[in-house]
Amino acid sequence: MDFLNRLVDIVTDFNDVSVALRLILALVMGGLIGMERGRHGRAAGMRTHILVCVGACMTALVGIYIMRINPNENITRIAAQVISGIGFLGAGTIMIRNQSVITGLTTAAGVWCTATISIAWAMDS
Repeated sequence: MDFLNRLVDIVTDFNDVSVALRLILALVMGGLIGMERGRHGRAAGMRTHILVCVGACMTALVGIYIMRINPNENITRIAAQVISGIGFLGAGTIMIRNQSVITGLTTAAGVWCTATISIAWAMDS
């Protein structure tokens, strides 16, 4: 139990160890989501989800760092731009086939959700 409390303390602080741990956990979470999608042969597999998750986490951590330097800064603006950018990326995975079948919606939603999970994980301090 003491180990778990210490781990929570490390993660909630904003230092080099917590940043590295958050990025590693983002990599693992993105990899798990991507592995499931890749097993089913979907367009966005493990590499895509890892890149999205780690990139979103890094962006959120930069926002936190900026807020530490200048407390008047609004860090939610950076996260909002990540969501917009990921929405654009997800839109590229959606296709219409045979003028009636839409594919790629789950992939787009998965990529978007991976980014939001990562932002939530990074900003949990």
